Amino acid sequence: MGLRIQLLGSPAIIDAQGERMAVRGLQAWALLARILLSKRELGRREVAAGLFPEADDPLGSLRWCLASLRRALGSAEALTGDPIAANLPRDAEVDVFQIESDAFEVEAAGDLLAGIEPRCSPEFATWLLIERERMAALIDERLRQAAMQAIAVRDYGRAIRLAELGARRLPFDESAHILLAKSLALAGSYDAALEHVQATERAFLAELGVKPSEALRSAARRTIASPPGGVGPSSVVKSLLESGLAALSAGAVDAGIDCLRRAVADAETSNDRHLYAKALLELGTALVHAIRGYDNEGAILLRQSIELAEQCSDATIATAALRELGYVEALAGRRPAAASHLTKALEIARDPESLAGVHAVMGFNLVDWGQTEVGLEHYDTSLDYARSAQNRRREAWSLGLGGWGQLAAGEPETARRWFDDCLAIVEDLRWVAFRPWPLALLAEAQLKLDRDPETLRGGLEEAVALSTQLADPCWEATSYRVLALMHAVADDMESAFEWLTRARTACVREMDAYMGMLVAILADRATLEARAGHAAQADSTTRELLSVAARTHMDAYVQWAAARVAN
Repeated sequence: MGLRIQLLGSPAIIDAQGERMAVRGLQAWALLARILLSKRELGRREVAAGLFPEADDPLGSLRWCLASLRRALGSAEALTGDPIAANLPRDAEVDVFQIESDAFEVEAAGDLLAGIEPRCSPEFATWLLIERERMAALIDERLRQAAMQAIAVRDYGRAIRLAELGARRLPFDESAHILLAKSLALAGSYDAALEHVQATERAFLAELGVKPSEALRSAARRTIASPPGGVGPSSVVKSLLESGLAALSAGAVDAGIDCLRRAVADAETSNDRHLYAKALLELGTALVHAIRGYDNEGAILLRQSIELAEQCSDATIATAALRELGYVEALAGRRPAAASHLTKALEIARDPESLAGVHAVMGFNLVDWGQTEVGLEHYDTSLDYARSAQNRRREAWSLGLGGWGQLAAGEPETARRWFDDCLAIVEDLRWVAFRPWPLALLAEAQLKLDRDPETLRGGLEEAVALSTQLADPCWEATSYRVLALMHAVADDMESAFEWLTRARTACVREMDAYMGMLVAILADRATLEARAGHAAQADSTTRELLSVAARTHMDAYVQWAAARVAN
């Protein structure tokens, strides 16, 4: 093993013999992180001004720190030039670049530059905040994926260990506790799972004033089901799957989920891996889409489905499960994890319908990531495949979510056409559950095209009423947000702020919030606060936005908020 550079946790430079090399000055570590993590070349004056704003000779302080780092690295060529080039020794490994590698020891990872708080400029402090949030999010994602992988291969001891660490890192993130409760239950430690649920409920009540959702208790449940005598296990499972999916289609969610749970329990004892993978896929997908707050349990089941599908070489099931798992991660803002799942899905997808679904979710993830142009290309591809497969439901989904991408790209006229086409299909299919999304965002596109706000009120109020009737927090938040924008265009700022407050409350009402919508709501609020002359509130909201956007990899919003904080 060669030179190791550790920036996660207490920073260190460790040579091939395992000896820590001396680095003088805490500022040197901040300097090293800034150079290595920057996405562009940095000139000496810029770095010196950011890191040594109070020094009499900032460039001299910079040279001193660079020399200290070069000695520790054992290389006279490292960290030289203007702009500063890293030029690390060839055998050097940097832990922040290894987070997604199999060799990364995620259990030992700490926060970026733990214990280092440099005296620096506001711009540098903002950069460090963003990077700390981004690195923390990557580590949290890696812990989550590693725990789910351990569950999928039934290494429950490792799953419990990783999930416990995740819950300690995110004590008030319900998804982390669901993962731990599920790991304990699957390991047969039912009492421990229930004790953890009860302890978590007490902690949430004490600190947040609310209990976790029912999804937490559900994750700790025992599933006991026995097939009726005289009927083959496979037939029972298939019958339960058909009944469950039919109930879901008819809107009987509780009955449908119960049937699918029993199907999974029976499939597990059937010794039919293909059937078990199919049952896990259907239940996991239903938990993600049909019942709010259960995304994390659904994700665990989907990961198990992938493992089984790969064992029995069923590309169709594996593709669908990877797509749904990618959607869960994208919804929560865990974009690198989503991209990994979706890339794997694209590699094995074969039929047009599968390809349409994968490309649509890839577009969804990339647009929110700030890679709008590439994301829209995936939406175009998805539409081509959906139309080829004559899957109108998939076509409507791609048009509706793709219209959101067109708004992000600053193309309101194209967005308007996509939402119009989406609504036409939704009406033909009588897909009432999806209607509020394109209905609300069509109004936003028209606002951007300078339509009279009063002419949009009817459609928006319909979206609000329907989303409230459906009790879907994402649709409610979307409708409330656009209604706020309508009031802002009409200069009714009091109503605009009231509806934005309601939008945020709805968005985070369930634990599995759509983080892209939350970030959009925060950005709108910061903009309107600045417009109304509420400078302090605008600054506070922008800083909150910066933190949330950095953790959820919404790069365009990170840049927008960072520029406002800097000014």
